[in-house]
Amino acid sequence: MKEDGLNKQSGDSNRPSLFPIYQPPSSSNVPFRGEQELLRPDGNNLVESYPRKRKTASKVNQQQENLSQNLIAETVSENPKPKKNKLKVARVTKVPQGKKGQKKTSPQRLKVVKSQSVRDVSLLKGGSKKSGEQLGLLKMLVFYPLRLLILGVGMGAIAGTVLANYDSTKVGVAETKPTAKIASDLTYNSPSPLSLGKEIIPLKEKLVQLAAKYPNLTPGIFFVDLDNSAYVSIAGDASFASASTIKIPILVAFFQDVDAGKIRLDQMLTMTEEVMADGSGNMQYEKPGTQFTARETAEKMIVISDNTATNMLIELLGGAEVLNERFGKWGLQNTRINNSLPDLEGTNTTSPWDLAYVLTMVTRGELVSLRSRDRLLNIMRETQTDTLLPQGLETGAVIAHKTGDIGAVLGDAGIVDMVNGKRYIAAVLVKRPHNDYAAKELIQEISRTAYQHFKFYDPRPLTQAGGGS
Repeated sequence: MKEDGLNKQSGDSNRPSLFPIYQPPSSSNVPFRGEQELLRPDGNNLVESYPRKRKTASKVNQQQENLSQNLIAETVSENPKPKKNKLKVARVTKVPQGKKGQKKTSPQRLKVVKSQSVRDVSLLKGGSKKSGEQLGLLKMLVFYPLRLLILGVGMGAIAGTVLANYDSTKVGVAETKPTAKIASDLTYNSPSPLSLGKEIIPLKEKLVQLAAKYPNLTPGIFFVDLDNSAYVSIAGDASFASASTIKIPILVAFFQDVDAGKIRLDQMLTMTEEVMADGSGNMQYEKPGTQFTARETAEKMIVISDNTATNMLIELLGGAEVLNERFGKWGLQNTRINNSLPDLEGTNTTSPWDLAYVLTMVTRGELVSLRSRDRLLNIMRETQTDTLLPQGLETGAVIAHKTGDIGAVLGDAGIVDMVNGKRYIAAVLVKRPHNDYAAKELIQEISRTAYQHFKFYDPRPLTQAGGGS
């Protein structure tokens, strides 16, 4: 029975078989290469292989899609998409296995459809890589040298700043900030020596002849041509009672302290009984305790020769001894304050050379600042007493000066600006019998003679080293 059953089964194809017979696949039903690779070589377990085949093919498709998406993502990240032309990737198609003898195609190869105005993804990826290499090369050739250039410029600027502020003479010495005291000490240092040119012999001879007409008078004369430093000296370094010409160096010392910040022009000064003096000026008629600004006090000392104002400034500047020490530092050899004003006995002293010298230093800006120099000269141009040197000048000439007048001495010293633009310094002191009026006439004639000489003579042959301004 069993054998019959077997024979019948083997002979009857319409009956179901217990053991299925393997049938090779036809060429019309060619599975994907991925499916074939999943079949066993002996063909067994075919039914069992199909589910695995489908699962594996699905996995391959998923891998292909992931690969395509990764490729697109890399391309887009390296080359941002244009705003107008957007990248469009077609579906990935499965490439069937070729026939025997044909070149097999890798299952991972993608077939990409090119959309309008968009390149193939593979080309984009290749171009992006090339562009990245070019960009890296551009950075190396341009950006890195530019950075080095900027760094070099910055280091050069720092080095230049350090070198500009470097002083090899002060290595190891702590640097200190300048103070008002240091500035004032520098100002008080001796100015450069007065460098004189040739003596103006023709003018000197004229003045000697003129002085001979006044045998009772003893003049001291000193002139300096500031254009060429030529000079005239007749007893110029002799000591004379200064009278009110002592107020010239006091005024210079006052502006030195203004420059040093020790005095403000608008600070208030109180007049006390100790400084009040008779003689010249009108401050003496005010009550003790009256206040004046420092500038007003200095102006009164010169313009109206106020003796009370002079005593107030001597006290403000530290006293007579302090001022005498300062005068010595300037190089003044005969200028000293021995008594407060009015000093009718003539104990305060100076010389024509000292007065001419201090005025020369003022014009050069060596004793005071240029601003203080201008203020000082403006004050001296307002001097009310104009009966001495101004009388020998032509109309239009300007003089900044200060007179002095006590019984034994009459004098005047100042800076003359001529109509033709020339500038010179004149200092004349005359010893005389008590209040002798002839001294006034002599000073006027000396001034007139000198002005006319400076007006017509040619200074160029007299030029020598040094000179004023």
